[in-house]
Amino acid sequence: MILSTNYNPDVLTCLANLSNDEVFTPPQVVNRMLDMLPAELFRSKETKFLDPVSKSGVFLREIAKRLMIGLESQIPDIHERADHILTHQVFGIAITELTALTSRRSLYCSKYANSDYSICRKFSDKDGNLRFNPIEHKFVDGKCKYCGASESVFGKKLRKELESHAYEFIHTDKPEKLFGNMKFDVIIGNPPYQIEVGVEKSDYAIPLYHKFIQQAKKLNPRFLSMIIPARWYAGGRGLDAFRSEMLNDKRIRVIHDFPDSSDCFSGVNIRGGVCYFLWNRDNEGLCEITTHKGSEIIGPVIRPLLEEGNDTFIRYNQAIPIIQKVFNPNKDSFASIVSSQTPFGIVSSYKGINKKSSNTDLILYKSGHEMEHRGQTAYVPIGNVTRGHQYIHQHKVYLGEASSAVGSFPHAILTVPFYGEPGSVCTQSYLVIGPFENKVECENAISYIKTKFFRFMVLQRKNTQHNMSHVFKFVPLQDFSHPWTDEMLYEMYGLTENEIAFIESMIRPME
Repeated sequence: MILSTNYNPDVLTCLANLSNDEVFTPPQVVNRMLDMLPAELFRSKETKFLDPVSKSGVFLREIAKRLMIGLESQIPDIHERADHILTHQVFGIAITELTALTSRRSLYCSKYANSDYSICRKFSDKDGNLRFNPIEHKFVDGKCKYCGASESVFGKKLRKELESHAYEFIHTDKPEKLFGNMKFDVIIGNPPYQIEVGVEKSDYAIPLYHKFIQQAKKLNPRFLSMIIPARWYAGGRGLDAFRSEMLNDKRIRVIHDFPDSSDCFSGVNIRGGVCYFLWNRDNEGLCEITTHKGSEIIGPVIRPLLEEGNDTFIRYNQAIPIIQKVFNPNKDSFASIVSSQTPFGIVSSYKGINKKSSNTDLILYKSGHEMEHRGQTAYVPIGNVTRGHQYIHQHKVYLGEASSAVGSFPHAILTVPFYGEPGSVCTQSYLVIGPFENKVECENAISYIKTKFFRFMVLQRKNTQHNMSHVFKFVPLQDFSHPWTDEMLYEMYGLTENEIAFIESMIRPME
C-alpha cells in the first residue's frame, strides 16, 4: 500500500506521559475499551457518556467519532449532528487546567468550546461540556478526608502555584451534583493511579484509582469501564475492602489483563501490570477474562472472579486447574512459617557495627547479602532487636522482602534465599522463614523455594515487588527432611504435561 504524502498522524498517539501514575491512553486502547460496549449505544441520540478524568480528551473524541457515524441517518446534516453530540451526549471533567485545554482541543478542535475555531456552534462559554474547576483538599487531622493526601505536602501555602491534585470527581460527597443530577449511561476513563502522601518517604504513595471507580458507581451508570493498575487483584496498600467489593461484584462482566504494562502502554512500566474492565449494571454473571502477553491473546475464558476458597483474583486462566490440584485450605501453608515484614524491628537503613564488641552482639544481614553473605562482618547489639526474638537462636532461612516486579516473562518472582545461622538477624530487607531444627532442613527448604513450582504458586498471589507472607498462601508446606526438585513436585501433585509446560514457560531458573 502506498501512503499518501498528505498523511497526518494522530497526535494523541505521540503524547509523552505525565508520569507512570498519570498515563495518557493510546487511541487504539480506547477503541478496544469502547468495543466492549453494546453497539446500539452509539446509534442513540439519548446516550450520555462521561469521562470524569480527562487527560488528552481521547475517550470523548473517539466516542464522538462513533456517534457521528451511528447517528448519520437520524441527523443527516453533519453540523447539526456534531452540535447535538457535543452539547447533549459527551461530557468530561479534566484533571488539570493543562489537560482541560488539551482535551477541548481534541474534542472541539479548539481549546475554548465557544471560539470561532470550535466545531460546535452552540456553546456560550469556553468550557463547553468539558470542565475543570481547581479545588483544594479538605484536610482533617493533617490528611485530606477524600484522598488521604498529606497537608504537609499538599497544603495550599506549600503548593502555591503547583497543581493540588485534588481531583474534583472524588473530592465531593455528592458527585451527582457535578452535572446537575444528569444520568449517564456510560462512565469511562483512565484515572490517576496514586498520590504522594508525604509519610515516611518523599515518594511514599497510596492508590487513588479505586476511589474513582467507587465514586462512579454512586452515579449508577448502565456501564462503567476504566483502565487501572492490576495490583488490586491480590495486593495494594489499603485495597482489601475494594478488592473484596470488586471480586464479589457479579456485574463485572469483562476483564482484559496485561501482566506486562508495556503491552498496553508502550514504554511504561507499571509494577504488577494493568487491566481494563466492563461493569454492566443490569446484567450479572460470570466474567470473560482475556490475558494479553506480547502479541499473544489468551482467552477469553468465562469464569468467576473469585474462585471457591480464595480471597484474591487468579489472573492466569491456565493456573486455575493447577491451583485446584495443589492448594488445600485445610492443610498447612508455607505462609505459616514466613515472618512479617521487618522481622527483627531493624530498618533497612541501619548499617550495624563493623566489629563484635560483646558476646551478645548478633550477626546482621543487610540488603545485598543474599549474593555475598558468607563474607558478612556487620553486627548489631541484641538490645537493638525489638521483635522476632524467637528466631534469634534458631536455624532459619532469609529471603528478600522485595524482588523484581511481576511483568517481564519469564518471571524470577523471588531473590535467592540463604541460610541464617543461630545468632543472626536481618534488617527489613529480608523475611525470615522458619525456624528449623538444623542447617540441613534449611538447605532442603531452600531447594524447595528455588523450584519453579514454588515460585509459580507464589506468582498467583504476587502482583508487586513485595513478598509479604500472604503471597505464600497457595504454597503447600512440605517435609524438609530431604531436598526437593520440580520433578518430584510435578509428580506429587499429578500435573499434566501441559500444566508443567505452562509453569516452565512462566518461571525462569533461579541461579
